[in-house]
Amino acid sequence: MRFETGRSTNPNLPLFIFLPGMDGSGALLRYQLPGLMFAFDVRWLSIPPDDSTGWDGLIAQIVHLIGMERKHSPSRSIYLCGESFGGCLALKLAAHFPGLFDRLIVVNPASSASRQPWMSWVASLTQRLPNLLYNLSTLGLLPLLVAPHRVPIARQQELLAAMQSVSLPTAAWRLSMLSQFLLEELPLERIQQPVLMLASGADRLLPSVEEVGRLEKLLPSSQTVLLPQSGHACLLESELKLISILKSHQFCPDAKELESPPPGLLR
Repeated sequence: MRFETGRSTNPNLPLFIFLPGMDGSGALLRYQLPGLMFAFDVRWLSIPPDDSTGWDGLIAQIVHLIGMERKHSPSRSIYLCGESFGGCLALKLAAHFPGLFDRLIVVNPASSASRQPWMSWVASLTQRLPNLLYNLSTLGLLPLLVAPHRVPIARQQELLAAMQSVSLPTAAWRLSMLSQFLLEELPLERIQQPVLMLASGADRLLPSVEEVGRLEKLLPSSQTVLLPQSGHACLLESELKLISILKSHQFCPDAKELESPPPGLLR
């Protein structure tokens, strides 16, 4: 487990840490990188496809990785962003280590999964699927994850490949983690930093708008951005620019802090 980064890093910019969805790779964040890397020094968590670490283990490792980053630039601010499964992880991390971050961003957090009647059934069924049926099931899941008219076919194929790269036992384990995730057990009142929440109105996988409304009541300094036409995997959509949303809601560094954009994007 490690943080990935772009070709160029800039320790003078705030650190932006992205925690990915179920696939654990974070690789599909690259469609948002051109804008983000102008304002931030970006890292994304990469979890191996056969990694079955639980919530506490993931948090411990992320805290260690952040500690390594802070050794190089101890005074810069840190923006934590989590999407779906990573949104749950970000909420846990921020609740237990609130002093580590200056801003929290959650995108369609999967924190409602444990309250969905089908979740524990799907987690149990996945454990018994043969590999071929597992790959077919990910194909069937794709229309629930994206709004097809907003995500180019090539990106849909990349999302499908990312999901299928996760081993069947690991997918079953991560689903079971979501089925056991209880928002009520988190000390969310400890999160006093500003929180920005993105909720997709056309999310067919989870009730993201309803869930973000629930979170808004539990987080004292939060604001919500409604994305009426977006699907669950909204960061893959061509028209959605995360950096523009952050700027319009004062979740970006001041212009005086910014330097020229780095020349490269991905390794």
